[in-house]
Amino acid sequence: MSTVLPEGRDLDGVGEEAAAVDGPNRPTDLCSSGTAGGNMTSVVEYYTGKNVLITGATGFMGKVLVEKLLRTCPEVQALYILVRPKAGQSMQQRVSDMMKCKLFDRVREDNPDFHQKIIPISSELTQPGLAISPEDQERLKACINIVFHCAATIRFDEPLKWMDDDIVLDITPRLIGDRPNTYTYTKALAECVVQQEQDKLNIGIIRPSIVGASWQEPFPGWIDNFNGPSGVFIAAGKGILRTMRANNDAVADLIPVDTVVNLTLAAGWYTAVHRPKTALVYNCTTGGINPFHWGEIEHHVMSSFKRNPLDQAFRRPNANITSNYLIYQYWILVSHKFPALIYDLFLRLSGQKPQMMRIFNRLHKAIGLLEYFSSQDWEWNSENMNMLMSQLTAEDRKTFNFDVRQLNWPEYIENYCLGTKKYVLNEDMSDIPAARQHLRKLRNIRYTFNTLLVVFIWRVFIARSQMARNIWYFVVSLCFKFLSYFRASSTLTN
Repeated sequence: MSTVLPEGRDLDGVGEEAAAVDGPNRPTDLCSSGTAGGNMTSVVEYYTGKNVLITGATGFMGKVLVEKLLRTCPEVQALYILVRPKAGQSMQQRVSDMMKCKLFDRVREDNPDFHQKIIPISSELTQPGLAISPEDQERLKACINIVFHCAATIRFDEPLKWMDDDIVLDITPRLIGDRPNTYTYTKALAECVVQQEQDKLNIGIIRPSIVGASWQEPFPGWIDNFNGPSGVFIAAGKGILRTMRANNDAVADLIPVDTVVNLTLAAGWYTAVHRPKTALVYNCTTGGINPFHWGEIEHHVMSSFKRNPLDQAFRRPNANITSNYLIYQYWILVSHKFPALIYDLFLRLSGQKPQMMRIFNRLHKAIGLLEYFSSQDWEWNSENMNMLMSQLTAEDRKTFNFDVRQLNWPEYIENYCLGTKKYVLNEDMSDIPAARQHLRKLRNIRYTFNTLLVVFIWRVFIARSQMARNIWYFVVSLCFKFLSYFRASSTLTN
């Protein structure tokens, strides 16, 4: 979510994705400030000379936003990004690592010194005043024109934190009511807070659905994390995930990350230039415009990973989606827990530490959090998104494309799966022939196991029972008669 940061006010608790807004002209004694406002028709022109503040810039969507701004609006004055030290890394190290990311390769080719436009500010959004030093506060107040607020936790079950933990744990179910988790609850709270301040700020709110890999920019299929559908796709590609509880006919409202970023930048322009009287909410979704269903996703993900397998898959990709609870539990037992127990037994016998059951338990928890969203349909109003598109020039519609009617789903899913292989797992594409050979090996192992299982069943249940043998011989006899009839019919026809 983004908004202007007014003097004396912080954004504690504000939710994740929203459009940029334009602040008033400010003095330039502490840092250079571009022209604000104006009746410009071009999005690129609007961002020229502007100083932009971004929260969550080191996150998935934040990085794509930074890259897009630097690449398509090269005359932007500066990007101030709020960063906190994390996992033993300093603020400077985190920013340096971010700028080395492959995501910035196209920007790097055009401008090797692009990093000079990125100015990190030490901050911690969970602290009063965002833990920004007084000196940095004055610096930002003096020059920032636009704020993009993209920072948020991405854990669906994050505990609420505003009083004693035991009390919060007790009242959380009553607070969230019919909402599935604290994630959606706090999103709603954030929107409420922002809309209460809309008479003081120029605000636009972007509501993306399930954000996935890039569609087109900076290159198709870019993704850098296991969150959301990415982890599910990888688990399926590795042959670990074999079943998932979802409605095959429900719309899987995926939205590419570059589509969200393009809409956000365009909404920032519109909010600043046209200054709507109320905060506009842009539902950035695909379901009502270009729907794609969970059953279709399952088919295309499996097909993609069979053509371009992940290295050292545990089993051949073959997932089963069902909305029936009992069938789902059956597949969990047969396809997840039973193989995990066998593999962990093998690891123990070979002197290694068992790990598969622990992996499957984590996987079950992750897909369990998604069940609410993969089993239902929602209808989202796209009027504001369509209105915004109509306000853009032909050139801006091309540069900041968020027209999801143009999205080819099979191609997108193919690139998404390849992106998880290349950018998340860092696997070499030249190793695909070896990965295919590994899948053939797994297929042969499966056939051998199934054959041995049939022989075992024969020996235990059929060979020891006269009635079972009679039934078996009757079935074989029927099959033989059918084949004989089929061959005779073929001969007469010829």
